[in-house]
Amino acid sequence: MSDAPLLRTPAPTLTYQLVSSLLVFPVFRGLFRGSTVGLHNVPKQGPLVVVANHGSHLDPPLLGHALGRPVAFMAKAELFAVPLLGAVIRACGAYPVRRGASDREAIRTATARLEEGWATGVFLDGTRQVDGRVNCPQPGAALLAARSGAPLLPVAIVNSHRALGNGQIWPRFLPLQLRVGPTIAPPNGRRRADLDATTAVLQERINALLEQGPLHP
Repeated sequence: MSDAPLLRTPAPTLTYQLVSSLLVFPVFRGLFRGSTVGLHNVPKQGPLVVVANHGSHLDPPLLGHALGRPVAFMAKAELFAVPLLGAVIRACGAYPVRRGASDREAIRTATARLEEGWATGVFLDGTRQVDGRVNCPQPGAALLAARSGAPLLPVAIVNSHRALGNGQIWPRFLPLQLRVGPTIAPPNGRRRADLDATTAVLQERINALLEQGPLHP
């Protein structure tokens, strides 16, 4: 076992704290009566691959601000050129990926973030799912963990697919909840069999969190 000190996570910027306190939390806690359970499972320091289901556009800001530490996400490089928006999303931990970039380049970019001590967010299906569950999991999260040695944190985002799903223009202000499970060790290696085995565990854990019980207003 390594005696190397744990890589410390970069401190939240002032912009991140302002976005959390003035925008994300009033919307999450107030309009959506949001709550988070299982925060004791979130490592406070060191690289971490945060893995979740994906039901709506609400998911990235919720996952990025409701776990007690910033979570970085990939974003289209074009967004960083937009005045104000680019500065805000960069301060919140987003990192640019070029349109048309290969999966390999995106993985390298995300791995670099992990090597800086960030928590990096990955939606296991890659795209939004109509039912909000993990249906077609991709191996990207497991590959990131295998490359970096970072643990994986399964998170279920409950009800976001009903609050602002595909085709919805206006949100429905339903209760939302993030359910956080215990961390999962990275795969033993980068072979496809190892990645698929860890990906299957992530799918099972996240869907089990979704099924734990109904939300109460």
